[in-house]
Amino acid sequence: MLLSAINYYEIQKGGAGYVATEEDILTVIQNQAKQRRDSIEQFKIAQRQELVDKETKELEFLSVYLPEQMSEEEITKLVKEAITQTGATSMADMGKLMGALMPKVKGKADGNLVSGIVKKELTS
Repeated sequence: MLLSAINYYEIQKGGAGYVATEEDILTVIQNQAKQRRDSIEQFKIAQRQELVDKETKELEFLSVYLPEQMSEEEITKLVKEAITQTGATSMADMGKLMGALMPKVKGKADGNLVSGIVKKELTS
């Protein structure tokens, strides 16, 4: 499944001769993991436990190849530092703040989690 996704990425990126870099492969794994998390949520809503179990096992497999994820406390600390650095004061500054944060957390934190923490910090 993962090799197929990497091969597909290589073909889409540069044709049959393109060889994916480590960063490309990490991106593919992250995308595949995100797809599994989304599928798990949808299958839970549809009450399809057998499919939830299948997707959960695939997500566990993919997680082995991902970097260790940051804790909410670590992300909150980075958000507070970025707020200080960028001078963000309101939700209007969210794009600027996310632009400063995402390179620091890429591959190590879920973008939705980071976004939620940013919103919380900007509104408090």
